[in-house]
Amino acid sequence: MKALVLAAGYATRLRPLTDSVAKELLPVGGRPIVDWILDKVDEVDEVDEVHLVTNARKAPWFRAWVGGRRVTIHDDGTTSNDDRLGAIGDIRFVLDSGALAGDDVLVIAGDNLFEFSLAEYVAFWSSKGRASAVAVRDIDSRELAAKYAVVDLDSDGRVIGFVEKPDEPSSTLIATATYVFHHDHVALVPAYLDAGNPPDQPGRFVAWLQAREPVYGYRFHERWFDVGDSEQLLEADNELRGRVGLPVRDEYSLDVGTDLSQS
Repeated sequence: MKALVLAAGYATRLRPLTDSVAKELLPVGGRPIVDWILDKVDEVDEVDEVHLVTNARKAPWFRAWVGGRRVTIHDDGTTSNDDRLGAIGDIRFVLDSGALAGDDVLVIAGDNLFEFSLAEYVAFWSSKGRASAVAVRDIDSRELAAKYAVVDLDSDGRVIGFVEKPDEPSSTLIATATYVFHHDHVALVPAYLDAGNPPDQPGRFVAWLQAREPVYGYRFHERWFDVGDSEQLLEADNELRGRVGLPVRDEYSLDVGTDLSQS
């Protein structure tokens, strides 16, 4: 199994912070967001390679960050929102490079912070045979659900409905940006794109896929943060700062604020 972190977005809602730092490298709890994600990936014994796809503007920042980490950086060559490939387009970009080599793929958005066990998630997926999976959570608010992809599951947990940002959500069960794709399903990404389907938002591929192939929803109840704007960034930062002994704060700053070794 390969892991693929999606980090090629331009994060315009977090400017000016993201004019000088990739969103996925913004510190929360004293560490870059993506480092928390890699901790979770390390739980999964099946993962033998980690790949991260980004854009030409952010690639130098990730190359400076990667150091001794066993992560391969892929630069998709785009420079702005106007020429971006989109998340699904970036999956195809890495697929076309040969890096995924016919493997099953664990795909995670680089701004997606969560507490559930990826090892347990992959075990759930593995139990379903030739299938893919999406991590889902009940957020108890139809107003909030309208901002995400709403998922309907049957009694066995199979996805039978998947609608991106519905005006009137059928439930409060939403998809989060953590997916496990069977290698046969990864191979369908080019067909999806070649048919003219939207290249952004990986959930759109899941919506297309579940109508053709088995996709299951992995329910979790642990904390989850989708770091999309400054309010969510501050909330995630303070939650994780509290856990590692850093003082919470009223305003987000790139400065961690306290030496972790002294806390």
